[in-house]
Amino acid sequence: MQFRRHQLEPGETDHELVWLAVSAGSLTLAAAWFTLGLPWPRCVFHELTGLPCVTCGMTRCAIQFFHGHFLAALKWNPLVFAALCGVTVFDLYAFATLAMRAPRLRMVFRQREKKFARGIVIGALALNWIYLLIHWRNF
Repeated sequence: MQFRRHQLEPGETDHELVWLAVSAGSLTLAAAWFTLGLPWPRCVFHELTGLPCVTCGMTRCAIQFFHGHFLAALKWNPLVFAALCGVTVFDLYAFATLAMRAPRLRMVFRQREKKFARGIVIGALALNWIYLLIHWRNF
């Protein structure tokens, strides 16, 4: 894996702007959803089987995370907690990059590294689900 820094070229997708907007828009939509008192999302898998799915606890994890209760968020769903931490770091990077018009940072993967990364993602999903199954009574 290599890291490259370069200025945004004409016609190139501005990933920092796109994903910062998606992140901010999603947070705004979720906050409005709960402020309006709309119903919480339901997990069909959990309702049918009584067991947690891979993402069970995601909403409660996000609520605890945004209230600053990081240990509680981690207990609800470790993988979602890690994703929220990653999104926060990326959003700070994207905001700073856009504000300073700095060069963009890009990761370049070789084919073998892509396969390895896929394996890590599948392993993380499996470990997270095992954790949730062990703690399923919390759901």
